[in-house]
Amino acid sequence: MALRLNIIIASTRPGRGGPAVANWFYEFARKDGRFESVLVDLAEVNLPILDEPNHPKMKKYEHAHTKRWSDIVDSADAYVFVTPEYDYNAPPSLTNALIYLFNEWSYKPAAFVSYGGISGGLRSVESMKGLIAGLHMVPIPEGVPVPNYRQFINDEGVFEANDPMTAGAATMLSELLKWATALKPLRVS
Repeated sequence: MALRLNIIIASTRPGRGGPAVANWFYEFARKDGRFESVLVDLAEVNLPILDEPNHPKMKKYEHAHTKRWSDIVDSADAYVFVTPEYDYNAPPSLTNALIYLFNEWSYKPAAFVSYGGISGGLRSVESMKGLIAGLHMVPIPEGVPVPNYRQFINDEGVFEANDPMTAGAATMLSELLKWATALKPLRVS
């Protein structure tokens, strides 16, 4: 049975580029076949600002949206966050989604497909690595930055990756698989 990879669209902003970039990566990962890939959109998950009265480590969730989010996150063995850069940081929707939970993230690898202007969203990725590590995830260094991403979206709204992006995606999936396989025994103990 293949390990499960949740590809999470981080931005919820109207007019966002995340779905186009994420759809490309989802199709790439699906064709690669090393993971069972699942596309998750935080706009559809629609979490309010953290509203659980108990600490996430307790896993005593009171709200249906948190329980649903817990099931989505818990089902995965690895994550790829497709994130833009907003004002040199990750979008608040991603930070909020991460801090909703704790145990569900633990001992799983995470990687990033980032997009933005000239920096390709890399400052967003760096701003998230401390939080990711604090949740007991393993942020892997391999990623796919997409600088000036709008130039890669055609008139039909389809993202068309270049060769360095596809090569980076293949390398990132290889590393995610190694880490997800190595970390799995820690999650069953």
